[in-house]
Amino acid sequence: MQELLLEKGEKMEQESTGSGSSKFSSLQWVFKVKNMAWEAYKSKPFSHWVLLFLSSFGMLVAFPASSLLSRVYFANGGTSKWIISWVAVAGWPIPALILFPMYLFHKTSPTPLSLQLFCSYVFLGFLSAADNLMYAYAYAYLPASTAALLASSSLAFSALFGFWIVNNKLNASVINAIVIITAAMTIIALDSDSDRYPYVSNSQYIWGFVWDILGSALHGLIFALSEWVFIKFLGRRSFHVVLEQQVMVSFCAFLFTTIGVIINKDFQGMASEAKNFKGGVTAYSLVLIWSVITFQLGVLGATGILFLASTVMAGVLNAVRVPVTSIAAVILLNDPMSGFKILSLVITFWGFASYIYGTSTGSKLP
Repeated sequence: MQELLLEKGEKMEQESTGSGSSKFSSLQWVFKVKNMAWEAYKSKPFSHWVLLFLSSFGMLVAFPASSLLSRVYFANGGTSKWIISWVAVAGWPIPALILFPMYLFHKTSPTPLSLQLFCSYVFLGFLSAADNLMYAYAYAYLPASTAALLASSSLAFSALFGFWIVNNKLNASVINAIVIITAAMTIIALDSDSDRYPYVSNSQYIWGFVWDILGSALHGLIFALSEWVFIKFLGRRSFHVVLEQQVMVSFCAFLFTTIGVIINKDFQGMASEAKNFKGGVTAYSLVLIWSVITFQLGVLGATGILFLASTVMAGVLNAVRVPVTSIAAVILLNDPMSGFKILSLVITFWGFASYIYGTSTGSKLP
């Protein structure tokens, strides 16, 4: 009996010591993270963190707002896919207004525009114009929450195209993320009847689904090609180089889209479309104006994150942006949210987490 009591006492002491050690390890980890964060903060000037905050704000607020405004346009009487894709690039002067003062007051000079670089901008502009048009068709037929979830597949396409074009690492976690996000898209496809609007036909819904996936694939290709242009022709010299690429690509996309709008004669139909818009001409104008502003601020924020931080942080914010857009669409636009869509949202977030882990560890496949 005495021996049994002694054994129990020793076991309790070991458990107590182990618990204390565990608590101590947890505190050590907290202090380590705190010190690392403080060292990272001190290593950069205050202006860096201000720009990083503004860039993050652009991704997490402006991008979801732009997506919701596209859905508002179609839900309240807008019909032109060309117009809503045109407003996505009509704000190209916004980054230009930031770029020109950098030339004047920071003693920087424009990057020499070689023929190869010019052709790269034109080609990326054409792809961006096509990408915006595909997304316009998607938002015309799909709820904003569904369209945002499907658009998250662009991360998987970015990983694949980045591997093929610029030799980015493709490890087990990234492949796992691609499989998981693909599974999430399949769940939405199987649950299509629960969130299809009554006025949208089954054929239109399917095409909206297809255009969203194709647009996401093209978005991933644009991302990889943009990175290739930086590596091949520009490098990562300063922030004004990032702005130059955004201005030139957006301007070229604006020209291509404007040609499409003119050929389709959609400019002539804007007056009658505004009169029939729910809320009248004023509401119609505000939707288009804010669409112009929010889209460019979102793109500016994304490019800022890529330059100031890393693709990993851009992936983190992109992961957060998906549920933000979906939840905002449910609250503000009364989007249908079925159990399958919630499951898809959770799985998508899991896929993003796997991608972020894979890109941050950088472990290669055996």
